[in-house]
Amino acid sequence: MPQNDGIRFMSSSIKIPCETMPQNNGIQFTSSSIKIPSFQSPHHLRRKHHHIIFPFASVQLSNRNSVLQFVDSVKTPFTQLVESVKNPFTQFVNSLQSSASLALNGPDEGSVMTQPKIGNQSASQNDEERVLISEVLVRNKDGEELERKDLENEAITALKTCRPNSALTIHEVQEDVHRIIGSGYFSSCMPVAVDTRDGIRLVFQVEPNQEFRGLVCEGANALPSKFVEDAFRDGYGKIVNIRRLNDVIDSINGWYMDRGLFGLVSGVEIFSGGIIRLQVSEAEVNDISIRFRRKTGEPTVGKTRPETILRQLTTKKGQVYSMLQGKRDVDTVLTMGIMEDVSIVPQPAGDTGKVDLTMNVVERQSHGISAGGGISSGIANGPLAGLIGSCAIHHRNLFGRNQKLNLSLERGQVDSLFRLNYTDPWIEGDDKRTSRSIMVQNSKTPGSLVYAQPDGNMLTIGRVTGGIEYSRPFRPNWSGTAGVTFQHAGARDDRGNPIIRDFYSSPLTASGNAYDKMLLAKLESVYTGSGGPGSSMLVLSMEQGLPVWTEWLAFNRVTARARKGFVAGPVSFSFGLSGGHMVGNFPPHEAFPIGGTNSVRGYEEGAIGSGRSHVVGSGEMSFPLMKPLEGVVFADYGTDLGSASTVPGDPAGARLKPGNGYGYGVGVRLESPFGPLRLEYAFNDQGTGRFHFGVGYRN
Repeated sequence: MPQNDGIRFMSSSIKIPCETMPQNNGIQFTSSSIKIPSFQSPHHLRRKHHHIIFPFASVQLSNRNSVLQFVDSVKTPFTQLVESVKNPFTQFVNSLQSSASLALNGPDEGSVMTQPKIGNQSASQNDEERVLISEVLVRNKDGEELERKDLENEAITALKTCRPNSALTIHEVQEDVHRIIGSGYFSSCMPVAVDTRDGIRLVFQVEPNQEFRGLVCEGANALPSKFVEDAFRDGYGKIVNIRRLNDVIDSINGWYMDRGLFGLVSGVEIFSGGIIRLQVSEAEVNDISIRFRRKTGEPTVGKTRPETILRQLTTKKGQVYSMLQGKRDVDTVLTMGIMEDVSIVPQPAGDTGKVDLTMNVVERQSHGISAGGGISSGIANGPLAGLIGSCAIHHRNLFGRNQKLNLSLERGQVDSLFRLNYTDPWIEGDDKRTSRSIMVQNSKTPGSLVYAQPDGNMLTIGRVTGGIEYSRPFRPNWSGTAGVTFQHAGARDDRGNPIIRDFYSSPLTASGNAYDKMLLAKLESVYTGSGGPGSSMLVLSMEQGLPVWTEWLAFNRVTARARKGFVAGPVSFSFGLSGGHMVGNFPPHEAFPIGGTNSVRGYEEGAIGSGRSHVVGSGEMSFPLMKPLEGVVFADYGTDLGSASTVPGDPAGARLKPGNGYGYGVGVRLESPFGPLRLEYAFNDQGTGRFHFGVGYRN
């Protein structure tokens, strides 16, 4: 379409009179209600889509006639039987069957002569009766030359057997008539045989389609108007080509199918004046209901409030139902953690052309006790010494609102943790899907990450923490967290007594007291990909100490972590980078440790250094072995960027930590219900080898 001045988009239906159709109406979109035949499943819609899109080929098409009805008329392409009185041309005409017709004009007559219909003859007889044709012409329905030579050339190009000085059968003429119609430029084609002094002249009288002058599209509420406008733009002002029109309808139906939408083109009409009317049928969602079932399929009474489930759905009433969107809604409900099975069943809503959605859900046990184990990253004396046992009491669906309460206890040789956590995944009344988490915990972790004692005595860091956090998704794959946490932390010796200096008389607290107190405001933004081998991840975090009281610490900590994966056939590549920096008066035990299972492999935990800043990079290549084993080759590098001496007391310098180093090695992984079990062996740049064992993915 060269201009957009004549393009109009309307929200109400219009009627186009056939006698008074304006010539330049342009494109109009209306949203009149459409009825869709009842269907039982998405497969039915796909079958209907296939049924509608037949190649547009026939002999005659009225301007007011529906294109879809026109498709069906291909069964009777020739509607008249006309014959002559001369031999052998008389026999040629008389051999026409009821499905074909010819018209004859004598050399001195302008009228068509007819005689009663001849009985049916076999195809083999028609093939044997051939008539020599001296000339083949293409004319309009009045027998005159076509005004547009390009259309005449299209018709002549479509002819395959009907050539001058060729002997033809009725069947061959019929096939060429179909080829002319099949070119898409003509609404009718009549073969006319004329006996001249020079021989028999075969004239194909054709009626070209109209020029495309405008479009009316009704019922396309979900379909972007620009998509339809672009699809028809190239045809504006040109002769309507039925094949091209069929391609456009295919593209519209493909748009719906690609998005899993219940919609298709259900009707096409060409009006006088070159106006094309598209009727689009879209199945809107009429109602959504929740049905609770047992594992065996019988209906039951659910503990979860239906509104708690419904608010998770992105599919809403009045929308065109999308199977892809429905699948995402099923996944979303499953991630709530309170459902064992979820499915959506669409059904027709009477004869309204809409659909009712029923979501069948099977609830999980909402409360229970669990036990497990793990590995402490702070134990340097072998992996078995760092084993941790844990147990937890949980309720994952408080008050039927998907609110979660968790009481957990962990205990190891050195580590211990008591944690009480309450989470509301979606605060009631909030339309931004904001979650709230309240946490109180008391923990004890080994201080060897920063303060390895040469005398063999174990130094631990005790923390009492309480805080509240709010999280919210910003856009697909992005989420943000804001919160405030109070922390009371200090060091203890192996007898549990508070201490303020280590073996080298370096300070263990920033305040000089037995305990440091700090109120931390936290901001964090997280991007997570699909979770597959080729997915990406990015975490940006900042914590700011708020000196509400004079003895409370004031410092700022910024950290970042990124991971990117690539897949090349059966081999997967993963690259990770992490780093951070702190300014202000921070506790020395909060310095960034470098080295260990989740840092630079080949080194003990924290053996490379502990600095005010740090950067750690890693690369891995994994490949399948015997199922379920997977092999991996890796290399890591880490550095404190020369910041070790700026940490209060310089604990890394006192312990002669190098400040940077690298490691490389191989390993195997085994998938388990707790995540991948990792067994790796790595060499560091000092030539020392070390085994590493871990559970789950590296941080």
